[in-house]
Amino acid sequence: MAKIYSKKALVTNSMKPKKETISFLLSYSKALRIIKVGKMNIETIAN
Repeated sequence: MAKIYSKKALVTNSMKPKKETISFLLSYSKALRIIKVGKMNIETIAN
């Protein structure tokens, strides 16, 4: 009989990111600004 894999959790505790990682990524994305100049994109971080 075929085993049903969908009943298992897709994400285990070892795969979940730490709160510090989430906080870092959110603050980084808030500080990142992308300015389009002609055909180029300039990325700046406002810290």
